[in-house]
Amino acid sequence: MLLKKIGIDLGTANTLVFIPGKGVVINEPSVVAVSLLDNKVLAVGNEAKEMLGRTPDTIVATKPLKDGVIADYRVTEAMLKYFIGKVSSRIRLVRPEVMISVPAGITSTEKRAVIDAAVKAGAKAAFVVKEPILAAIGAEIPIQNPQGSMIIDIGGGTSEVAVISLGGIVSAHSARVGGNKFDYAIVNYIKRKHGLAIGDTTAEKIKIKIGSAIAQVKEEYMDVKGRDLSGRLPKVIKISSNEVTEALQDELRDVINAIKKVLQETPPELAADIMDKGMILSGGGALLKHLDKLIAKTIDVPCYVADDPLFCVVKGTGKALDNLDIYKKTLANSK
Repeated sequence: MLLKKIGIDLGTANTLVFIPGKGVVINEPSVVAVSLLDNKVLAVGNEAKEMLGRTPDTIVATKPLKDGVIADYRVTEAMLKYFIGKVSSRIRLVRPEVMISVPAGITSTEKRAVIDAAVKAGAKAAFVVKEPILAAIGAEIPIQNPQGSMIIDIGGGTSEVAVISLGGIVSAHSARVGGNKFDYAIVNYIKRKHGLAIGDTTAEKIKIKIGSAIAQVKEEYMDVKGRDLSGRLPKVIKISSNEVTEALQDELRDVINAIKKVLQETPPELAADIMDKGMILSGGGALLKHLDKLIAKTIDVPCYVADDPLFCVVKGTGKALDNLDIYKKTLANSK
């Protein structure tokens, strides 16, 4: 079968690739390792992430996307070329059409950069669609209906909040807070409270294993290894789930404020629909324990986690690709 269409969730933390009929075929970190000696790309994805914090001075492992947008155009192009080539390496007769997710607040210049990078990476044509739309499609929200639906997509670099009706975004806000900021907050908290230096990867493991948006009566604990800042020697400490909750307070407040901002800009009739139907959480950040409960309690509107929240956006690209004639006209910018 000729590979004619590819959907890509180009995320700050991870890049996911969807092929109609096969589903999600790639889920790898958005990391690229580059040699400073000859400016050559050495590794991409999982292999490059393993190099983070472990490279000599001549090699830099970098994340080419910051806050959901391209920070390093050349490296992003190399990354897209790698992922597109990985799924279409056996078929060079047909260049695929590629649909890529972008933040709702992206500028026209940033959109053009994504499109150009995809075309140079081997796409026949590239379409960019705003993440909240794709997340809603992937979460099985009937976006074409004349009713208000609210999606909260918390990715690695940004939290995309939007109210959608009749296939379009009525109000939206893109906050530069997400899984990466959660990790940094944990790193800084442990450094400040325990005098222990840990890396982003360790912080992510803490967040996944015992992280919670709401303090727990029955706490969970985890041993954490790092470098003692006073003696500069390896050390092990025990951290609790409630400490993680405390560490994340500022970042969680930013997410809540983004939701409030969008609701304040939503027309009354659509706001009433959302009160009835509730809000849907998607993205990797939705996996933080009890985040839906925190949002529902604070906003006083029901909140639910979508099925497979991590894959909502990339599944949305697959569904949009299956109806490309419709979405070309209403949702996508293309080249």
